[in-house]
Amino acid sequence: MKDNSLIIIPTYNEAENIVNVINKIFSINDNNSVLVVDDNSPDGTSNIVKNLQNDNIDKLFLITRDKKDGLGSAYKEGFKWALENKYSYIFEMDADLSHDPNEIKNLKKLLINNECDVAIGSRYLKGVSVINWPLSRIFLSYFANIYVRIITSMPVKDSTSGFVGYSNEALSSLNINKIKFNGYAFQIEMKFKLWKKNFKLMEHQIIFVNREHGKSKMNKSIIFEAIIGVIKLKLDSIVKKDE
Repeated sequence: MKDNSLIIIPTYNEAENIVNVINKIFSINDNNSVLVVDDNSPDGTSNIVKNLQNDNIDKLFLITRDKKDGLGSAYKEGFKWALENKYSYIFEMDADLSHDPNEIKNLKKLLINNECDVAIGSRYLKGVSVINWPLSRIFLSYFANIYVRIITSMPVKDSTSGFVGYSNEALSSLNINKIKFNGYAFQIEMKFKLWKKNFKLMEHQIIFVNREHGKSKMNKSIIFEAIIGVIKLKLDSIVKKDE
């Protein structure tokens, strides 16, 4: 197995951000590779990545999909690719620099030291560490995470976090094809199913900065999926063996 990390970045119209985030990850110089999963972005995101591959042949990879098919679907495809290529540590993060690439080192350290199997970049571990979000969105996110804790009993303060590192052992324990959800509920489902399998989840405080370029992919259907999805996850875990 490769003793290195793969950072998976799903993209849709991230031409303004993708070069910056990839360069920042590689500047860390910590044996990291990057896999971009692009949903056929009309703004040419995948072409930009292809050009960057010329200088990063062995550590920058690209999957281009036919159409926009959702965050969870992109990560599932990326996870399967990562496991097939036997990476030790697999990370997920946003393309818009909301997540500081320098924090990858801190999340990875928790995994390498066997302090946990799932390292979560948390906005709510010690209060609220979010910059430039409207107050209404902070309230929505913060109280959504309280709701998740109440329903699931999962001891995680930021279950909707999209900045997460997994050990190969933890990720390979899941049947990736049976992960049901696609938006925020996808993030909750991943953590909940690994917690139910008795893998150790640990949060690390990060500062989340709202994107400067491009548009958020948040919409009402993603919020609704999360609200209903949490209840479904809990009921499924009670009435049948969790997948």
